[in-house]
Amino acid sequence: MRERARGALAAVTGRALGPYQSAAVRIGFAATWLVFLLREFPHRRELYGPDGPWGFDLAEQLVAGNHAFTVLLWSDSVLWFEAVYAVAVLSAVLMLLGWHTRAVSVLFMAGVLSLQNRSVFMGDGGDNVVHLMAMYLVLTRCARVWSLDARRAARTGPARGAAGPVLWGVLGLVLAWAAVTDRLDWFWLAGFGSLWIAQGVWWLAERRDPGGSGRALLDVLGNLVHNAALLVIMVEVCLIYATAGWYKIQGSRWQDGSALYYPLGLDYFAPWPGLSSLVAGSGTLVMLLTYGTVLVQVAFPFALANRRIKNVLLAVMMLEHLGIAVLLGLPVFSLAMIAADAVFLPTALLLWLGGRAAALRSLLPAREEVRDAAPEPVPPAPAGPVGAGRP
Repeated sequence: MRERARGALAAVTGRALGPYQSAAVRIGFAATWLVFLLREFPHRRELYGPDGPWGFDLAEQLVAGNHAFTVLLWSDSVLWFEAVYAVAVLSAVLMLLGWHTRAVSVLFMAGVLSLQNRSVFMGDGGDNVVHLMAMYLVLTRCARVWSLDARRAARTGPARGAAGPVLWGVLGLVLAWAAVTDRLDWFWLAGFGSLWIAQGVWWLAERRDPGGSGRALLDVLGNLVHNAALLVIMVEVCLIYATAGWYKIQGSRWQDGSALYYPLGLDYFAPWPGLSSLVAGSGTLVMLLTYGTVLVQVAFPFALANRRIKNVLLAVMMLEHLGIAVLLGLPVFSLAMIAADAVFLPTALLLWLGGRAAALRSLLPAREEVRDAAPEPVPPAPAGPVGAGRP
């Protein structure tokens, strides 16, 4: 028993579990947010800016009550709004690529929270998932693989360039200015300040004592925080499906198997009217899809005890979200849920997908120095919890 406890402790503190799963979640949510921002770019001012029905004064009153974070209320200038929107798009791109991810993840979170908290009534459910995951990703080491950070580390070792310190320096100046001008509540000031100080301590340890005990302790703490955040993401996904499934069970339309029929008849949820009519015209298909949705959502948290059943239900849920994207016209919601589901994908599948992506990339013309670069380091696949797809 003691040996097993020691082994579990060594696994949790000795390495960041689920490197491929956390990278898939990072890529998935960065891509989801980027797709949303680009899709709504022509309507950005009506959604979150000065031309929206939810005015600046109303937003100020709401934030004063719930103490949410948004830099869009620091100024009502159109130029400020455009700058924040541009930074949100840029941070999504950099998060997707995994460039200086520690700093960029903070920018990514700030962009998500700023836009969503400016107009809280804009969204389709997927925005709530992006909102939560943007905060969780700040605490993860989600760029260990499939990132520019990992590629740079494979070439030159720990990053010692100027880009990272400059980026953190700019963030520190913005934070100091916000603190002096009283634009942040104490909660957010303490949170962002803690992140900035932690990064400063890490930076000093890497350069002053890279092989010492202080650096090793920081690595252990980083692994603990990462693994805890990854567990929170898993629990969050389970809660989403469990609550959705159990609430559906209480609805009479879900009980009689007709719930799916009604949204298919609404113009708002019918991007393909012909396809919606075809599905709605089959009572048997509607009933099977309705009952199947409830069954899968309720059963998924319990299926984590068996890897094969979990993988089957995971595939079914991803196909379900693809169906929602096509039938009901909710692509951002579907992308967000698929990105969240990725935390449970088996490592073997992710390695296979990574290999296929690398094979496709090798077909593209590349510069000689890129072809000669050292391969990306592949962390060992630890035997993590069964529900995590053995990350």
